[in-house]
Amino acid sequence: MTTNTQTEDQHTATTKTDWGKKPPMGGERELLRGPRLRRQELWTALKIFAEFIRGFRQLHFIGPCVTVFGSARFDENHQYYKLAQQTGTALAKAGYAVMTGGGPGIMEAANRGAKEGQGLSLGCNIELPMEQHPNPYLDRFVDFNYFFVRKVMLVKYSTAFIVMPGGFGTLDEVFETLVLIQTKKIERFPIIVMGKEFWSHLQTFIDNALIQGRTIDPIDIDLVQWTDDPNEAVEMIARFDAKVAP
Repeated sequence: MTTNTQTEDQHTATTKTDWGKKPPMGGERELLRGPRLRRQELWTALKIFAEFIRGFRQLHFIGPCVTVFGSARFDENHQYYKLAQQTGTALAKAGYAVMTGGGPGIMEAANRGAKEGQGLSLGCNIELPMEQHPNPYLDRFVDFNYFFVRKVMLVKYSTAFIVMPGGFGTLDEVFETLVLIQTKKIERFPIIVMGKEFWSHLQTFIDNALIQGRTIDPIDIDLVQWTDDPNEAVEMIARFDAKVAP
């Protein structure tokens, strides 16, 4: 007869095996629970600082870089996986390092394409209880416990952003980057959306709700470019680089 403890242990083992890394106890969830003892807050601040420093040291000398956002849930037979792989190759051949969140799916595809294009393949991996583990196509990766530190790294070292189909995480990343550009916190780097059919409903929402409701200005639409052609995406980035070159 199987005890409840044995069942729980088996479930935990299966979860770890099937879904990748289990985050350490505490971390981001503990930080966001609300006020704590001041010594606990200080210790967390020091850990966050150390995580930033680790990222700075690992990524400082990577050269021209493009970040690719996208879902972890597409396998290698999916059309969007193949599109991301082709895009990674095109970016690498044009001389760009390719940075992703370091996990499977679209991230793996872009990193894989970068390797096939003889380029530098980078990952900023987040430790999650499911879905996320470093993909095998990374020349260099950094593990992060905190989402917000990881997002800073994905933006800090890139001069363009490619948005592939994805879920909440992808939406979070692209809209935060758009806000940084809209508010002039960073330069007006290219944001290129690929998978136009997938994103068509979002585009309709932006046109029919955000613009008509005047929550954004019509000119803000120009912050985003759309294409399903990897070579055209690279040309968009190259035109921007040529424009801002000293």
